[in-house]
Amino acid sequence: MLEEVERWLTRRSWSAADRPLDRLLAAKAKDPRRGSVSVVLPALNEEATVGEIVTTIRRELMEKVRLVDELVVIDSGSTDNTSKVAREAGARVVHRDDILPRIPTVPGKGEVLWRSLLVTGGDIVCFIDADLRDFSADFVSGIVGPLLTDPEVQFVKAMYDRPFGDTPEGGSEGGPKGPSGLATGRAAAQGGRVTELVARPLLNLHWPRLAGFVQPLGGEYAARRSLLEQLPFPVGYGVELGLLVDALHTVGLDALGQVDVGVRKHRHQDGQALGRMAATIYRTAQLRLSRGHLVRPSLTQFERGDHGFVPRTHPVDTEERPPMREIEEYVAHHAA
Repeated sequence: MLEEVERWLTRRSWSAADRPLDRLLAAKAKDPRRGSVSVVLPALNEEATVGEIVTTIRRELMEKVRLVDELVVIDSGSTDNTSKVAREAGARVVHRDDILPRIPTVPGKGEVLWRSLLVTGGDIVCFIDADLRDFSADFVSGIVGPLLTDPEVQFVKAMYDRPFGDTPEGGSEGGPKGPSGLATGRAAAQGGRVTELVARPLLNLHWPRLAGFVQPLGGEYAARRSLLEQLPFPVGYGVELGLLVDALHTVGLDALGQVDVGVRKHRHQDGQALGRMAATIYRTAQLRLSRGHLVRPSLTQFERGDHGFVPRTHPVDTEERPPMREIEEYVAHHAA
């Protein structure tokens, strides 16, 4: 198994610099229909960062060159100015609740990503988190690159240094670079706390062929629509793990890849939020292992109150949306 992972790392791990923009544009021009690119930003109260991300993508990948065909922000119920900022920066903004109103919405990132397939048209769909700081267009061009240039590739994750603890919101510039372009030392080891403590052990133990993914829970990834519409979407934070595992079983390891896009800075969650995320990740994995009984769809955590510790119980996401190709509105829309 180790040899298979090492072969995959050699064949299916790249740097964003491996595919310059002129090469991507040439590949896109050969078949514009199959090379159309939709970028989706799921957003919930991200007025501080969403504007810069939208502005960068529009300027670098829609105006200077025509790599991205549509840029859509899906607002999942923000109470701040996320929608206004995104719209003024040049994105098309769609509210989550306005998509597929026949099916009532539930909170969760995966819910937004699933619904986004109904309001985008690109053959390649690229998801970008809306809380990134110091955003680079390489995040988009890097991960759509293999999909534009290699017809065998179906699903591509971003990999990056995820520094923690040195800048005001938890970021740093990371350490020295190794020969592959990835940072060495502490910065390279920071895959995220839920990744390192939950997701990576689960993948190595149960899906060892996926052990080569540096950032399995990262929110920046691109895939062919023809694949995404076959996959169920966990409605919450389990969506990244669920899609990765299901993509492996649907199209095989050689159809998956990852691209080094540099450094990712974003807002870090507090410990209790991470606990709820970890429970959701575990539940997503457990469902895929058993496809049956859930151990316990809730998580109890503790906060110190005036008279000692107070238990707080939170539900763990236990719902998944079906493959989009089973939704009659989606089928009718794309047939038209």
